[in-house]
Amino acid sequence: MASGDDDDPIIQEVDVSIHCFEHFPLQYPVRPASMSYENVTHLAARIKPKQQKVELEVAMDTMSPNYCGSKGEQIALNVDGTSSEDSNVYSTKMMDKQTFSSIQATTNTSRYAAAVFHKGELHLTPLQGILQMRPSFTYLDKADTKHREREAANEAGDSSQDEAEDDVKQITVRFSRPESEQARQRRIQSYEFLQKKQAEEPWVHLHYHGVKDGRSEHERQYLYCQAMDTAENTELVKTPREYLSMLMPPLAEEKVAKPMGPSNVLSMAQLRTLPLGEQVKTLMKNVKVMPFANLMGLLASGTDSTAVLRCIQQVALLVQGNWVVKSDVLYPKNICSSQSGVPAEVLCRGRDFVMWRFTSERTLMRKEVTLPPEDVKDFLEQMSVPRLNRGWEFLLPTDYDFVRKHPDVAQRQHMLWLGIQSKYDMTSQNLTLNPYFLYSMKHKRTFDHLKKFCETKQNQYFTVSTDVSGTAQQIPDRKLLPGSIYDVLTQISNGFQQSFDRVQCRQTLAVFPPQSNAATDEQKVFGLWESGETFDKHRQVLFEIFMKNYRVRRNVIQSRLTQELGDAVTKTDVDRLLKECCMSLGGMWYLKGTVPS
Repeated sequence: MASGDDDDPIIQEVDVSIHCFEHFPLQYPVRPASMSYENVTHLAARIKPKQQKVELEVAMDTMSPNYCGSKGEQIALNVDGTSSEDSNVYSTKMMDKQTFSSIQATTNTSRYAAAVFHKGELHLTPLQGILQMRPSFTYLDKADTKHREREAANEAGDSSQDEAEDDVKQITVRFSRPESEQARQRRIQSYEFLQKKQAEEPWVHLHYHGVKDGRSEHERQYLYCQAMDTAENTELVKTPREYLSMLMPPLAEEKVAKPMGPSNVLSMAQLRTLPLGEQVKTLMKNVKVMPFANLMGLLASGTDSTAVLRCIQQVALLVQGNWVVKSDVLYPKNICSSQSGVPAEVLCRGRDFVMWRFTSERTLMRKEVTLPPEDVKDFLEQMSVPRLNRGWEFLLPTDYDFVRKHPDVAQRQHMLWLGIQSKYDMTSQNLTLNPYFLYSMKHKRTFDHLKKFCETKQNQYFTVSTDVSGTAQQIPDRKLLPGSIYDVLTQISNGFQQSFDRVQCRQTLAVFPPQSNAATDEQKVFGLWESGETFDKHRQVLFEIFMKNYRVRRNVIQSRLTQELGDAVTKTDVDRLLKECCMSLGGMWYLKGTVPS
């Protein structure tokens, strides 16, 4: 024996026995132990064994000075009405009893037992359930039902019998559709279905016996093991590992006792059984945006922050010092948007564009992303909140502490964003918004139609390719200028109702500012020249103005339009023209594509 055990000697050994029979202790959490119901008359008792649900009816002392007689009579009148029937809840026309209904204190009682120490022996009885008795207010539901029945009867009595007979109503017969498996699963997990299943189990009526009753004393004898004095071998025959497994059963065994929950809900206990990488991925998929400090707080204490940093960089990107879940984690390949049908690849590009904008700015205007509005709203709600007259603001404040503590991670994420920016050509706004794809979705045009257009027009600036689904997926494959080609094609896909064959795009010989950083071969702007509408003339005049000047004032544009097109030019026409083709800086107007947006 080790020397350390001499300081803590064994002073007594106690025999322990385990005796199994059905035992359900009742607790009364809304009443102190000094005010038990032992001396109160119990009128009825019933149980639903499968649900482990118990109800007790207890008499109330109507003669007590604390009892309000008028209120008791009013409650009985509301519940039973004025009729005298056997089914009445309160036969004395007064609320003279109270019902207690049980709820389960815990769903897993495998670690609980009732213990009795008797004559130097410890007797244990495992518990099948722990029930908490709380007052039931179902009589209020009955009172509401009676009230609605009386109101319905009064309304029906206002109309005569003759009017009721003459009232002929058309009846529409409908045949219900076959129930799908998903609908069936939702129905089975619904609250109404569970309530219906619970109501189907019949009550088993019981007889109540007080603590000092002879039958109660007889039942208490079952708490003692009856074979303690026999010569039965009570030595442990289990190995240490088997005995430890009995004391601390594996968590997998508890799954049977866990209630059915929604498919998208994961408890923290279940979460911590997963590998660290899966824990981080699951948390980020559910939260979407989270500071690193909050993530560490959700993980188990003692988790290595370096390991967490390695895991989170695989499933999230750094935006303003906070971690935002990656788009391909939320939108895996080979899926489409459930709202608009947009492929996952397009959704990922659009969401990456929103994240990229938030890396440099706090706010973003919704119109900057020309995807279906329901998808854009989904992106923005995940990581931002709307602000009046400011667009959408990033959800969390910038976490400067994380950037200061982990400069290597911040630098690595910055380089990663630069790679994403160059890959998607975000600066030219050619990110996710494929005009061919949008046009085909809006006007139900096929890929063959779009391909035929590109071939017949002999347009050198456009090529079309297909993905596995045969959908037009790519706008110009050559490296275009930062310019209005994207804006023009977006207008084509979203606004024009004419035939797509009438649309023509040309290169405008626009003048670039002297301080422009664009290379010589990149100083090109492609514009919508002809679409078949009268507004084409306004656009052509504007392009001619910018062939001589790289910036002009609004009054110059308006005067030139009036000179060329007459007095029919309105302020609305000028506003539309400037919005579509120009951008304002310092009170001057520039052609889109000639200056950085």
